[in-house]
Amino acid sequence: MSLNVSALNDFNNEVAGELIVRQVMEGQTTSILPVKTGIKHQEPLNLFDVDLQIQGGTCVSTPSGSMIATQRNITVTPRTSFDGLCLKDLDTKYLGISALQPGSYNETFALANAYGEMLTNQFAKKNDQFLWNTNTGSAAGLGYLTSGSNTGVVTPGAANIPFVSADALLVIDTLIDNLDADVADRDDLTVWMSVTNFRKYVTALRSANNFYFDPGSITNRSGILTMAYPFQNVKVVGTTGLQGSDRVCLMPDAYAVVGTDLESDLTEFQLWYDINSDQLRHRIATKLGVQVAYPEYIVSNNRN
Repeated sequence: MSLNVSALNDFNNEVAGELIVRQVMEGQTTSILPVKTGIKHQEPLNLFDVDLQIQGGTCVSTPSGSMIATQRNITVTPRTSFDGLCLKDLDTKYLGISALQPGSYNETFALANAYGEMLTNQFAKKNDQFLWNTNTGSAAGLGYLTSGSNTGVVTPGAANIPFVSADALLVIDTLIDNLDADVADRDDLTVWMSVTNFRKYVTALRSANNFYFDPGSITNRSGILTMAYPFQNVKVVGTTGLQGSDRVCLMPDAYAVVGTDLESDLTEFQLWYDINSDQLRHRIATKLGVQVAYPEYIVSNNRN
């Protein structure tokens, strides 16, 4: 007698399956740049400078020089994510066995923590992309603010070449060479680029047999890849906000300010069970914007 099992599906122990949560490169430019809170719509950055005049002679009685006050506005853009999951859709799937409580009410979802982790991870990535790529009226992002379209930004022609490993150090050196001497000694100078170009930069250091290069010096700060440049007061950063762009720029961190209403708006969200719709819902509500104080202290390769 033969055993006929052709009508049965092959065994697949789906209940024992491991849950793999998709994580992406977060970015988080806000982990490096200063954040100004309390902005509902628009607030100024109040900038002060002194024009100091040194006069010759002994009995000087004529006033000279001035204190100069200017403003540059930060405009924040309201941004919202809202969605609902009908957990009853899992009743006919294997996830329903392990993720839902017994009964027909679905107030408890065992995968809520994993779902929340994915939301915060994607939220950080979307924030970084917005800070660099938005270009809506007065709420321009860092992509515009670090380009030659922003009056004052320095764009040396020698840096405007494709960022490939063979020329990566040349591009960065050109940016440093053209940085205003008034800020050259600051300890918060950052060269910003995409994660892809950051890897090309690391390849360039390795190919040049640069004795400064230490793979262990590459750090991951909330998804931001950072590494010191051979100049002690310059660091190189790869951010997902510039992914797909060939933009490379150098500027002091303190002179690029991120604006928001509440600092926790950059990371927090709401997750709840809505009995009226019988859904697990989330809402992310935030305001986000950015402004640079002194464009003349930004050096950019001006590539898109």
